[in-house]
Amino acid sequence: MHLVSTPTLTPTPNPTPGYYLRPRPQGFAAHICASQQHLGAVRALTSTELLNHGIDADVVHSAQLVLSELVGNSVRACGEHVPLVVEVYVTSYGIAVNVHDPDPGVLPRRRSTPLDSAEAEGGRGLGLVDLLAPGWNVRRSSIGKQVRCRVPGEPGWC
Repeated sequence: MHLVSTPTLTPTPNPTPGYYLRPRPQGFAAHICASQQHLGAVRALTSTELLNHGIDADVVHSAQLVLSELVGNSVRACGEHVPLVVEVYVTSYGIAVNVHDPDPGVLPRRRSTPLDSAEAEGGRGLGLVDLLAPGWNVRRSSIGKQVRCRVPGEPGWC
C-alpha cells in the first residue's frame, strides 16, 4: 500500500440536494440525506478514493460493505432520509469508516447469536462488521452518535 499525500477530491461546488462532499486527508467526509442514490454515490466514491490510494480491491470491498451496514443501521434506527455524515479515509492502521447519525439514544449492540445460527433471523449486519472491522465502537457525539470502524488494510494490519 502507498499513501497519496494530497486529496483527490474537491468540495461539492453546487451540492446535489442532500449530498455534500468534503475532502479530508487521505479520504473524504460526505454529508448525506440517506437514500439509495446517495449510498450508491458514497460507495462508488469509497471505491475510487481507496483504489487511488493503492488499497487492495478486497479491502475496498470490505470497507464498502461495512459502510453499507452502518448506513443501513442508521436508517433503521432513525428513519428514511436521515441526515448522516459518512467519513472514509486511509490511516496508518487501516481504513477508517465512520458514520454519524442524529440519534444518541439508539446504540447498535453486538448479539451473542452466531452468524450461521438458524436462530439468527436478523441482526447479521453487525456480525459482519465484527468480522471485517474488529473492535468497532460507538460514542455519543455533538451531532448524535458516531460508529467508528477500522478495516485492516492487509492481513495483520490493525
